Amino acid sequence: MPELDPRDARIAELEAEVAALKAQIFELLARLGQNSQNSSKPPSSDPPGTPRGAKEPTGRSRGGQPGHKAHKRERLPADRVVPVLPSHCHRCHRPLSGLDPAPRIHQIIELPEIRPGVTDYELHELTCECGAHTRASLPPGVPPGAFGPRLMAAAALCTSRYRMPKRMAQEFLRDLFGIQVALGSVSKMEQSVSTAIAAPVEEARAAVREQDVAHQDETGWQEGPEGGRKARAWLWVTVTALITVFRIVRSRGAQVTKEMLGEDFRGFLVVDRWSAYRWVARGRRQLCWAHLVRDFCCFAERDGTGGKIGLQLLGRAEMMFQWWHRVRDGTLTRRTFQRRMRQVERSVGRLLRRAAACGDAKIEGMAKEILTHEPALWTFVYAEGVEPTNNRAERALRNAVIWRKISFGTDSERGSRYVERILTVIATLKQQRRHVLGFLTAACKAALDDRQPPSLLPAAA
Repeated sequence: MPELDPRDARIAELEAEVAALKAQIFELLARLGQNSQNSSKPPSSDPPGTPRGAKEPTGRSRGGQPGHKAHKRERLPADRVVPVLPSHCHRCHRPLSGLDPAPRIHQIIELPEIRPGVTDYELHELTCECGAHTRASLPPGVPPGAFGPRLMAAAALCTSRYRMPKRMAQEFLRDLFGIQVALGSVSKMEQSVSTAIAAPVEEARAAVREQDVAHQDETGWQEGPEGGRKARAWLWVTVTALITVFRIVRSRGAQVTKEMLGEDFRGFLVVDRWSAYRWVARGRRQLCWAHLVRDFCCFAERDGTGGKIGLQLLGRAEMMFQWWHRVRDGTLTRRTFQRRMRQVERSVGRLLRRAAACGDAKIEGMAKEILTHEPALWTFVYAEGVEPTNNRAERALRNAVIWRKISFGTDSERGSRYVERILTVIATLKQQRRHVLGFLTAACKAALDDRQPPSLLPAAA
């Protein structure tokens, strides 16, 4: 066998090196092009100019379109009615008299001057004939501190639902109500509210384990000493039809979701493909199609066979969502939807198997990973009440993520308990269309009176 020319060997070596570098550049460019539309990256990480969805401009002006449902401000009961009568005719200037049986109403809504209600409890000290001095105790239901239940509830709402930093909440209470509050007092009021709502939150967590359908997701959190190095933690959420619960723990493992749902959970679970959820049988799991669509977008942006397969998968997903929206709106029966979806299921399965052998290592790996969950792609087709996306859980986390970015997480486990409890209360009451401030105030009053707190369960509302 003739010996290989050293120059040919060197050329072959350089060609192999060039091919490897080209592949590396291709992967780096693909990674550089990742955004929230074609990967799991959050929208907040998108650079300016990132397209939002594939909708073409309609050419219509902004705002409400002709035929849309009007949203009008409701007329409130009036505290005072001021009749306004014209004195003269606007044309001939003759004097006018009488009343209009149906006058036009021009309603003005104004805030009253807000002054806090202040009560002084004079704790008298009296002297007995024996010489002992006895000081009176506070009556039952009177807070040991300086602030009442509604003020504590309002302060907690400022720092949670409205995501005010403690200093801003301090200024808000001063500017709007004329109440001087120290920064440390804001934290103490938060903890008082946290203690007051602990029992209702635990009741809600137990109720979630009995629900037929649950959505679950998690996001990063930070927990640690103020001014020190914070530890990595995770904020978990479980969303059901009328109850939402949050949990902050320093784990992203399966034991957390088992604790939140119960190891004997028998409902349907809508999630992404994170490994912590795999303990739930695939037939009772539904994978989020919003995540799948982003993966298919990633396929479509690559060259070759994999890109063509990605476009076909996106077409099947678009068709499926169109039909699903009609099922949700009541314009397509579930039986017809199930019959149509059989062909879509078979087509998506074939395309994923082709993608798993398309020659593009990245697409092959993603397609094979999706195929390991294949039965969980279609649970929503056959199970009533199951949705094809995990948008409910992702929306529930959105406000918490903004709060985390403002506050940089929590400084202690006690702070984490407050965050998860107040988020649970706010999200659950919003689902049930109940008044948050009223609930928090009632919970604080119950804690002061040593009574049963209000419940977050809808049947007990």
